[in-house]
Amino acid sequence: MPLTACPEMHELSLCEGVLQILEEQSGIQGFLRVSRVCLEIGALAGVEPEALRFHFDAVTRGTLAEGAILEIVAVPAQAWCLPCGEKVSIRQYFDACPQCGSHQLQVIGGEELRVQQLEVE
Repeated sequence: MPLTACPEMHELSLCEGVLQILEEQSGIQGFLRVSRVCLEIGALAGVEPEALRFHFDAVTRGTLAEGAILEIVAVPAQAWCLPCGEKVSIRQYFDACPQCGSHQLQVIGGEELRVQQLEVE
């Protein structure tokens, strides 16, 4: 029977990656515990925040980040419209420019997923 990926498997692997970053930084910077993790997540990153929160709690159990607060900062999607030269907000890939209607947009923000800040002990 073939295995199929659960839609939330993406968030699980992201949380495992965040934990790996925390453990690496603990070794470099010498902290023993993480009390808060602030992640920037772009609107186009394809991440479900609630699934990320659920998996973060599960993945960090028994680690230096157990019980840490996960703060998520939503980053809006923005694009540069090539024909009209405007910086515009978009909701998804392939949206039209709200100024001129063109679909010649270059995404300039909203794809990020990064650790913005940590509180450690």
